[in-house]
Amino acid sequence: MCSPRRHPLLVPVLLCALAVLAARPTGAGDEDGGSGTALGARVARLYEDAAKATRQYEEGRREAETQRSKALEYEKRLDRQRQRIDAMHEDLGRIARAQYRSSGGLPLTAQMILADDPDELMRGQRAVSRADLSVNTAIGKSLRAEARLAADEARAQAAWQALEQRNADLAALKKKIEVKLEAARSQLEGEADASVAAGSCPGAVRLDQPDVGAGRSWVAPVETYDLSASFGSGGSRWADRHTGQDFAVPVGTPVRSVGTGRVVRVSCGGAFGMQVVVQHAGGYYTQYAHLAAVAVDQGDRVGAGQWIGQSGSTGNSTGPHLHFEVRVTPETGSALDPVPWLTQRGVPL
Repeated sequence: MCSPRRHPLLVPVLLCALAVLAARPTGAGDEDGGSGTALGARVARLYEDAAKATRQYEEGRREAETQRSKALEYEKRLDRQRQRIDAMHEDLGRIARAQYRSSGGLPLTAQMILADDPDELMRGQRAVSRADLSVNTAIGKSLRAEARLAADEARAQAAWQALEQRNADLAALKKKIEVKLEAARSQLEGEADASVAAGSCPGAVRLDQPDVGAGRSWVAPVETYDLSASFGSGGSRWADRHTGQDFAVPVGTPVRSVGTGRVVRVSCGGAFGMQVVVQHAGGYYTQYAHLAAVAVDQGDRVGAGQWIGQSGSTGNSTGPHLHFEVRVTPETGSALDPVPWLTQRGVPL
């Protein structure tokens, strides 16, 4: 079982993540061609795998940079340690040269006989000996410190290189998942367009639901997005003004119910393509349009953050996105600006 702990066990955690992602049955839908509801579930699974691989890759990249910085810092400290040792050696050499010059190479006994003040000479000799001992002790300590620093640097370098290799493996796995995801998205979009053209919605894709944090009454309709066409904006594609807020997301992105409610409509066809409408307390309704797949049936109860469909480009759409509306009736023509409505409920976009 993979350990959920993080530092300093990131390398084994990344190994576990690689094993888990590689073992996921991402090709399970290949046997039947990925048709029907199996394709939508497979896209959602690939979407989650790609997101997980991206998170692990980014985490590994940041940790590799930290380890690289540690290795560079250890190298700088080694350089400073070596400079101090060189300076000590130079000091010791100067002391030795001074002793040689002052004694003329005579033995200590001869120096004492010839000295004007033998006691002064002995004190000087003792001072030189103490200095000699201090320098040798300092050099010994410095050499041991240098050995420890060298070992630390080697460990930091090894950890950095291991993380770089894990990151390369994760990048390759991430690319493989994304290639599969892109192919599955294209197929899902084609099937969705065919369903909308026929005016018949396929069965609900019962997705494995995410772990929604407790206490969240309201959420954004998609987790990661770029805002595109806003409420009230003009354009040739709308009879009057844009009646919702668009979220630019790839085909197959899981779409969430923004709050607790009941599904009052699941339909295909027309300008909105494949769509879901949810009724909430207080007399409000939310609409999720241009979907590629739905994950609920009419009459279902849903919670905040529950996946109710997958984004697409069905109906009157120029590209993949989610069209999101807030209404005071389930019908068109009663829309409110969704951005301040969500902001008032603690969900700034």
